[in-house]
Amino acid sequence: MQEPTAYAYQVGFAFRSSVLTLCRSQRPAYSAETGWRGIADQVTSPVRQSGTRLIAAFIVAGVVILDAGTKIWAVAALSDGPTYLVHYSIGFVLARNTGAAFSLVSSATPFLAVLAIGATVVLARTVARASDKVLVVGLSLFLGGALGNLVDRLTRAPGFLRGGVIDFVKVGPWPLFNVADSAITIGAVLVVIAVIRDRPMKAVETEKST
Repeated sequence: MQEPTAYAYQVGFAFRSSVLTLCRSQRPAYSAETGWRGIADQVTSPVRQSGTRLIAAFIVAGVVILDAGTKIWAVAALSDGPTYLVHYSIGFVLARNTGAAFSLVSSATPFLAVLAIGATVVLARTVARASDKVLVVGLSLFLGGALGNLVDRLTRAPGFLRGGVIDFVKVGPWPLFNVADSAITIGAVLVVIAVIRDRPMKAVETEKST
């Protein structure tokens, strides 16, 4: 069985490769039918691109703020004990997670913190280049979630790069999670949808060019 850190690195690399492939596929290409004019039609206008970046910034900021606010509430309200909504199955339980999302890989906090910093930089650059709406929303949610948990790793005890992420949402047997984890999961699903949806479009374009 693979080491958790190695597995996490491989999953992250595969995810990054898929996203970059999709972004590259959206770049304008020369066509014999449309010529250079077709390239001009494919290029995202500065106004549209700035609008996309603004939407991405709002999503990222919204996730980070909501995540931070709910964590502040969790620390204040749940320090004396958990609160259950449905008989020990659904509720709020305070925990400090030194691992990845959903309390996974709990023994590699510094590695995960460094990986999160690198992923944040890559995601930010990728969002700025993306034009597909589903991809932009997915990457923005993923980036916001990564930043939310990264703030905990950098600022919370026991110290820089080793901070425990606040998890507090309990749903049945599922590991505890937070708003950032939810954003990461939803964002990843949207990115996968964008990648899968792009494949038939590329196949049609290939058939037309042959």
